[in-house]
Amino acid sequence: MKLHQQRVEEPDLNLTPLIDVVFLLLIFFMVSTTFEKESELSIELPTAEGDASQAAPLQIEISIDSKGNYAINNERIINSQLSTIKAAVIKIAGDKRDLPLVISADGNASHQSVVVAMDAARQLGFKHLTFATRLSSEDR
Repeated sequence: MKLHQQRVEEPDLNLTPLIDVVFLLLIFFMVSTTFEKESELSIELPTAEGDASQAAPLQIEISIDSKGNYAINNERIINSQLSTIKAAVIKIAGDKRDLPLVISADGNASHQSVVVAMDAARQLGFKHLTFATRLSSEDR
């Protein structure tokens, strides 16, 4: 009787399903992750004691009306884009970034308009940022 020796086959591990699962997990985590861009706004708020403060000899004032129109030192700018605001501030300030910058916004101005002015100041490197307010009739 002649016996045949059985050839022993090495076990074969198919990696294709494993790679598919890894790619699916990767896609799941990429889609489910929320990306959040954080920005910083450093604001130095003035203290109010009821007396009007003295204006600095040279300061930059960004005025915002109720419709969202901007004026830099009482000169109206052509649009409300961030680049236009930055260019107008640079034209006045030059290389001086230590000048006080005052944001004077109408009470009905949108929050977005004020944030755009603050972002322009931050991007240009201004550190002395204040907000102008009026004294109420009760404080007078």
